[in-house]
Amino acid sequence: MAIQAPKGTKDILPTESYKWHYLEDKFKNIAASYGYREIRTPVFEYTELFERGVGETTDVVQKEMYTFQDKAGRSLTLKAEGTSPAVRAFVESSLYNEVQPTKLFYFTPVLRYENVQKGRLREHHQFGIEAFGAENASLDAEVISLAMRVYKELGVKGIELNINSIGCATCRKKYNEALKKFLKENYDALCDTCKSRFSKNPMRILDCKVESCKEIVKDAPLMIDYLCDDCKEHFESLQKYLSAVNIEFKINPLIVRGLDYYTKTVFEIINNDITICGGGRYDYLIEEVGGPKMPAVGFGMGIERTLLTLEENKIEIPNRPYIDLYVGAMGDDAKLKALNLVNQLREKNVRCECDHTNRSVKAEMKYANKIGARFTVILGDNELECGIAKFKRMEDGNQFEIKLEELDKISDLIRL
Repeated sequence: MAIQAPKGTKDILPTESYKWHYLEDKFKNIAASYGYREIRTPVFEYTELFERGVGETTDVVQKEMYTFQDKAGRSLTLKAEGTSPAVRAFVESSLYNEVQPTKLFYFTPVLRYENVQKGRLREHHQFGIEAFGAENASLDAEVISLAMRVYKELGVKGIELNINSIGCATCRKKYNEALKKFLKENYDALCDTCKSRFSKNPMRILDCKVESCKEIVKDAPLMIDYLCDDCKEHFESLQKYLSAVNIEFKINPLIVRGLDYYTKTVFEIINNDITICGGGRYDYLIEEVGGPKMPAVGFGMGIERTLLTLEENKIEIPNRPYIDLYVGAMGDDAKLKALNLVNQLREKNVRCECDHTNRSVKAEMKYANKIGARFTVILGDNELECGIAKFKRMEDGNQFEIKLEELDKISDLIRL
């Protein structure tokens, strides 16, 4: 039996990779227009980073991480999310000593042992934004506007932005007391995971996916009603900034997100009742992983989920033909010239192909058509003798005579 890819992973074949290139270029260009620069972090980290950063009571840490010991007995974990590694790199490289804010973006695989579902694999990929060093709600609004702009430029309709505030350590303490008081009456009916969360982090119970727990918390008190003056002012400022950049939003007090590091602003972008992007502020995480006290905000956007969203919205990603010119040949001398010609044109960034399997001329033309070559030329004794060949545009069948030595004319023709 042939070896297959592990469950929850997927090969990205050449017939699909152009879609990824398109999205990555779109993400990069938009991020650059907002002043963000790329960061790349390792695919595995010390397990402690995720335990301290993401939170020991989260589903990610309790159930979903790929954790193992290396040969020296150190506990390592495959990257379970993108924010904590970016923060670790920010702290380790002392980027906090540079002028702030620091604006970073990344593309990264995310590996979690979870139920495989549509648009969410065990290895999926994220486009992420992280902005460090500014506490003003204007930065929250900027991060959200960047995410919204991605979907606007991709042509996705029916986007809905939901926002909430989950407060800070001060107001959350009062809220946790009220929440625990509410949950205490139904404590025995909670799932085992939520029972363990009851004392450490009761807010995490609101994010439980078990139906019985969801039923219990549907009438639970809301964090938004317990915000301190500072958090309330920040949330009101966020709404003003979003309105200032003409972004419509809905306040959804049930959003808590699934990671413990979030504070104040949390948001989700919805399309067809599915969350396609999520993020928020995390003002304690930098300090939690050993850095100075410094605010931060960011989001994660799944690439697979974005592709699925485009498909569901019937949005086609343009696919540029990957071969500009196919050079066929008849005879040994012509094959040498064909290889020489494509080599020279490749140096001019013309995407060329020639035959390596001794096809007949008829088979070569079929092959050229199958690979989507925009132009073709067949070299034989006559073409070699006079140094002129007919280049055929496959789209309409038009032919153009060009001297083989006039490489600039050939490349100019192909770029028309």
